[in-house]
Amino acid sequence: MSFSNRFENGIVILGAGNVATHLSLALKKANISIKCVYSKTIAPAKELAHKVDAHYTNEIEHIPVEADLYIIAVKDDVITSIVDNLDMEYGIVVHTAGSVPMDVFQKKFSNYGVFYPLQTFSKKRDLDFNSVPICIEANSEQLERILIRLAKKLTETVELVDSEQRKVLHLAAVFACNFSNHMYAAASEIINNSGISFDLLKPLIKETVKKAIDNDPVKAQTGPAVRNDQEVISKHLEMLKDHPQFEKTYRFVSESIYQLKQEKEN
Repeated sequence: MSFSNRFENGIVILGAGNVATHLSLALKKANISIKCVYSKTIAPAKELAHKVDAHYTNEIEHIPVEADLYIIAVKDDVITSIVDNLDMEYGIVVHTAGSVPMDVFQKKFSNYGVFYPLQTFSKKRDLDFNSVPICIEANSEQLERILIRLAKKLTETVELVDSEQRKVLHLAAVFACNFSNHMYAAASEIINNSGISFDLLKPLIKETVKKAIDNDPVKAQTGPAVRNDQEVISKHLEMLKDHPQFEKTYRFVSESIYQLKQEKEN
């Protein structure tokens, strides 16, 4: 094929979940045509397609074969099935997953890569996509340049990240996003059972996040664990005796905080 960054034959979005929705809306905002939206379930495909003025289908064999770019934005464990069943004439195919290597495409397609937006997405939350880092990988330098140009139409931050680096980045993102959010959920459960509003913790959460962004998170660490204040830690563990899952988490994370401090000081 003759590579172009204009995508005159349109883009096909495979998926209609959180990532697919935000990415599709960003592409539409950048005046890039979306030809078709595919989802195994027809209702979300129809909903997203109406938002981006595209056709839709829940049958993969009805996906247009002449599009320029196919973006697979589905759950990680569905990507292989999509690859096995996707047919096209000459287009580029990419996925948006953090933990799936690029070579998932190797045995079937000639032009392939990864277009990984590093962010937590929810359909019902508006998001400034211009601030979302996009990590690019491609199986050729020519395609790499095409994907970089496309990404720069959507965001200010575009990075070349290979499959091994992306696995590490995705792991770090789980700690930074999923695990930290679980801590907020645990805090909410603990405080709500005492009849206290979670709103009281929100300024603390905001300042904690701001400090982690502005400084080295290790140096920004505060609390009884980093001080190895066993008296306070023991009292907290006693308070959590009726919540064994939180008690276990408190004990393990407190030890991890202290050990990391010791490693950094030695």
